[in-house]
Amino acid sequence: MWAMDFARKSGADEVAVTISNTREIAISYRDRRLDQLKESTRNALGIEIYVDHRYSSHLTNDLKRESLSAFIEESVAATRHLTRDEFRSLPDPKYYPAGGDRRLKIHDPHYDRILPADRVAMAAEIEAAATAVSDRIISTTSTYSDSRHESVRLHSNGFQGEIKCTLFRAGAEVTVAGEDDERPSDWYYTETRYHEDLPKPDVIGRSAAERALRKVGQRKIASGKYEMIVENRAGNRLLAALLRPMGGNSLQQKNSFLEGMVGRRIASEAFSMIDDPFVEKGLGSRPFDGEGLEAKRRVMIERGVLRQYYIDDYYGRKLGMEPTTGTPSNLVFEHGSRGLEEMIGDLGKGILVTAFIGGNSNPTTGDFSFGIVGLLIENGEICVPLNEMNISGNAGDFWTRAVEMGNDPYPYSAWRRPSMRFERVQFSGT
Repeated sequence: MWAMDFARKSGADEVAVTISNTREIAISYRDRRLDQLKESTRNALGIEIYVDHRYSSHLTNDLKRESLSAFIEESVAATRHLTRDEFRSLPDPKYYPAGGDRRLKIHDPHYDRILPADRVAMAAEIEAAATAVSDRIISTTSTYSDSRHESVRLHSNGFQGEIKCTLFRAGAEVTVAGEDDERPSDWYYTETRYHEDLPKPDVIGRSAAERALRKVGQRKIASGKYEMIVENRAGNRLLAALLRPMGGNSLQQKNSFLEGMVGRRIASEAFSMIDDPFVEKGLGSRPFDGEGLEAKRRVMIERGVLRQYYIDDYYGRKLGMEPTTGTPSNLVFEHGSRGLEEMIGDLGKGILVTAFIGGNSNPTTGDFSFGIVGLLIENGEICVPLNEMNISGNAGDFWTRAVEMGNDPYPYSAWRRPSMRFERVQFSGT
């Protein structure tokens, strides 16, 4: 409160202040030895200043009162030299949360009970489990980390919000000896709000090793149109190419192929996407967004029809549109009835994509091209590991080819996408 009042006295018209504290511990194991152990605690003050519709943001870790006084005075003075933008101001208070207490369960109450020895042991057990899978394994790196974050945000026009959350990560990356000079590698990383929801160390280590071994003998196959299944953990790249043109920034700058498409079909009826900030233990769960706008459950795409854009307060003003939120929270998808194994078993010939590498997408036209790593499927069986191939197309057509969504939403991401099946996707290979 003092920082906000001092900024106002120094000449700011409006102010937003965030004070945060973050503690993080990270451990890695390599070749059966502790490779890295880091612990950090960070206190920070972030301040956003509006002076005659001029805007700037600043961050400092020096929270001594005398240091903050000079920091704030200099920040306000610097803001006066920026270009005036009539759309720059704090959000209208009508968009702030009205109150109420939602049990998001994003803070593990047992965080303080985790001992240093437990953290080290988990990283060591993951690495040992991965190494034990095969004598083909060349190297393994396992990691464990956890963090606790607390923050308070205040706006000079009435908003006040607090967030307290925890995050736990554990995983491994494994490299194996393949054919000739081949050295395929793969990973298995997990992320949860509660420590008890992490998989067991042996599951993590073994999964990473098995995925790497599955890549031995990778090759290309002939170019052509194939049925494609995208594994749930690999879907982020495709979704990011769809979300970018749904954003207010792209729309305002005329860089979106989805401009003017609200109420129109952009995908098949199999595809529905909901932005839900209230998922218990969700990695994207929140009571408000980064601007203080009240979090709301929103249907973004309904059975293939675009219903809403991601519009923050600033671009809402520029576009003359009601703000929704500028960034996704948890993305939840309408599920089908079958899991990945059933989808694979029903495929005569196609490609299971397990990762996207490189490539690009154009939000203005919808054109895209991505490198892929995957597995050839014939008669419902995985038969050949694939690499150095790519898919290409246009998002305006591509999402209409989504014919099935799996029942296996990925649990270790805020974007809880299931495995997805597409028909007649163009692959380039030999």
